[in-house]
Amino acid sequence: MPSDIPRAANLQQHAEKLSRFARASAFSVHIFTASGAALGLLALIAAVEGNWTWMFWWLGIALAVDALDGPLARRLRVAERLPQWSGDSLDFVIDFVTYVFVPAYAIAASGLLPAMAAIPLGALIVMSGALYFADLRMKMKDNYFRGFPVLWNAAAFYLFLLKPAPWVGAAGVAILLLLTFVPLRFLHPVRVARWRYLNMALLVLWAVLGAAALMQNLNPAPWITAALCVTGIYFFAVGLVRLPSTGQPNA
Repeated sequence: MPSDIPRAANLQQHAEKLSRFARASAFSVHIFTASGAALGLLALIAAVEGNWTWMFWWLGIALAVDALDGPLARRLRVAERLPQWSGDSLDFVIDFVTYVFVPAYAIAASGLLPAMAAIPLGALIVMSGALYFADLRMKMKDNYFRGFPVLWNAAAFYLFLLKPAPWVGAAGVAILLLLTFVPLRFLHPVRVARWRYLNMALLVLWAVLGAAALMQNLNPAPWITAALCVTGIYFFAVGLVRLPSTGQPNA
């Protein structure tokens, strides 16, 4: 019996070390997520300097961080091991910076919109984005987004890629602002079960094409622009092809 006491103590110490390691690993995921804020700052600095290509590179890396931190958090059981830290709140903070705030600045300061409309539209983007993140109905039960999911980083990318006439660009921004509050379904390419493998394959293709466009300073070959437009239209419209059956907004 006495020999069992040291063994039990050693097992307890080992369990405590594993617990501390598990919590540290879980917290490292929060640090990884928070790095998106630093990437957003780098993107904003590039935007202020008018270096739009680097702004989109930084936003693209932030998008990759956002795609990876969720699976990491679930694998390391972050919510269970660090219940005092809200991963959802952290995600919302980072997403507002990288999906809304920095792109809104770029859209307003780009010179691609009419001068009289640029700042008002930029202000409406950040206001609507803030309201969207506060809406508890933003996700439907089948993981589609309810309304345009404030992907202003993507909208800004296409604005800089296509460089439409200023009032055409302003009209496009205005339409997206309205769609933010329209109860239509918009695709989440990873979480929506319907056509998931096709959606993810097209998402990878879109990322490769987007990187190619950035490597050509947002003046890519016409076929790259065309392919980006086709994939963008697909992601924009695929949730609208039928009325939701099980995708009613959460109450």
